[in-house]
Amino acid sequence: MVAAFSHPWSDPKRVRRMKSKSLKSRIKKDRLPAHIAIIMDGNGRWARKRGMSRAAGHRAGADSVRAVVEGCRELGVKVLTLYAFSTENWNRPKREIETLWSLLRRYVRKEIDNIDKEGIRCRAIGRVHELPQDVREEVAKAERRTRDNTDMILNVALNYGGQQEIADAARRIAADAKKGALEVDDIDRKLFAKYLYAPDLPEVDLLIRPGGERRISNFLLWQLSYAELVMTDNLWPDFGKEELYQAIVEFQKRERRFGAVGEKRKPR
Repeated sequence: MVAAFSHPWSDPKRVRRMKSKSLKSRIKKDRLPAHIAIIMDGNGRWARKRGMSRAAGHRAGADSVRAVVEGCRELGVKVLTLYAFSTENWNRPKREIETLWSLLRRYVRKEIDNIDKEGIRCRAIGRVHELPQDVREEVAKAERRTRDNTDMILNVALNYGGQQEIADAARRIAADAKKGALEVDDIDRKLFAKYLYAPDLPEVDLLIRPGGERRISNFLLWQLSYAELVMTDNLWPDFGKEELYQAIVEFQKRERRFGAVGEKRKPR
């Protein structure tokens, strides 16, 4: 009997693993972006191309979340921020919004053991107090359970808008000034940053946007001031470790000058 032989290039999954491994080997560990932010875009279009419901697209997108979190953790990236639900997303059909909350709760329950085991701290930014109570409770449980983890931060933007964050910060500054807690002359860039939703996080080094769009969609407007942008045509459910590594390789090719001549450190 002649044994069947499968050429490695005939197996798409194996090809993808081999490409990912090759890309990962090209990443310079001493030049990793400390903070990666991702706009998770394209679930609906991915589903429509396959004649599936938008809910099916969101479910498929959860697999990409898992792959990207795992990829960042393996590399040693310190902060990953995912744009999960914007303040504008409330304009979507009620049924789709309910599906998103259901998927979020299910993802947290399914993944929290592994996230905690890997030393990842979960955090949420945005107007979280306006979310449905069951979603708030699930998020709060994940935050409490992982609050002492230090290897990586998984920061999830929920009911988040960049303009809203800046307006909320300005409102809190004005309130403190009115109470006499600070003087108007005290307000500068560093003080303003302390009033953002997560003031202790570093500014974003790399923003990745799958889905083919070329805009930042009201995401982390303050924190993206010196970020490198990588936009890809891959829809989010098709985004995995290979695409993550490719974006980081592209990031490391760029000279970051921050307004100076020659590569410089990010201003603080």
